[in-house]
Amino acid sequence: MKIVSQNFAHGGVQGVYTIDSTFCQCEMTFAVYLPPQAKDGPCPVLWYLSGLTCNHSNVMDKGEYRKMAAELGLIIVCPDTSPRGDGVPDELTNWQMGKGAGFYLNATEEPWSQYYQMESHIMDELPKVIKDHFPVDMDRQGVFGHSMGGHGALTLALKNPDTFKSCTAFAPIAQPMTADWSRPALEAYLGPDESKWRAYDATALIEDGAKFSEILVDQGEADNFLENGLRPWLLEEACKTAGIPLTLRMHPNYDHSYFFISSFMDDHLKWHKERL
Repeated sequence: MKIVSQNFAHGGVQGVYTIDSTFCQCEMTFAVYLPPQAKDGPCPVLWYLSGLTCNHSNVMDKGEYRKMAAELGLIIVCPDTSPRGDGVPDELTNWQMGKGAGFYLNATEEPWSQYYQMESHIMDELPKVIKDHFPVDMDRQGVFGHSMGGHGALTLALKNPDTFKSCTAFAPIAQPMTADWSRPALEAYLGPDESKWRAYDATALIEDGAKFSEILVDQGEADNFLENGLRPWLLEEACKTAGIPLTLRMHPNYDHSYFFISSFMDDHLKWHKERL
């Protein structure tokens, strides 16, 4: 692991680091915020997954999480959203595919499969690095995210309820199999067999029997992607049918931006702290 930068913030340390990723076949960057309590012993760890076009820095620069994380004693880990580098396949004119759009899945189709192994990077590779280099309590992990990252948080939590003790999302893509901005990416990464897509669709996972203790979702009513891309009512119906407690909060006037995310960041951190 290489240190890119470290800055003192709210009594803790905001760092940016890189590793040579075996799964993504490139150098991967991630951010870690250590609260002041980490000096005295292991702290709970909360994984934040970012959305389309983003990398580790978006929530770090605009998410406004450090003050509350310092108060609550939460370590915040912010991975990248896709592989990076000159040799990594990409679609330069399509922001919904390729670099910045890894969708937190393991691609099976060429040319993506050699590099786009984001699920394994998040679930297998990066946790080992975090455990080895930071004072984390790996028995107390939560996951949250925004948009594509909200999709990632939901699917990873539903598939790994023994790993994650809490899950929340800002404006998640509730059913990417049918959403206009995610369906083409799933087909490109996973092939034409839609049955294989269900492992990366929160609504489908719940329909197929996946469970989680409880979920919090915040959604802005002025979000431009609400009707065609996000559709939280699909997740709500699936959770209701499956008996999964879902708190869905709809917020008038809020859009899809980090102005929305930062407005409710404290609520999410407190939710996770109570459950971790």
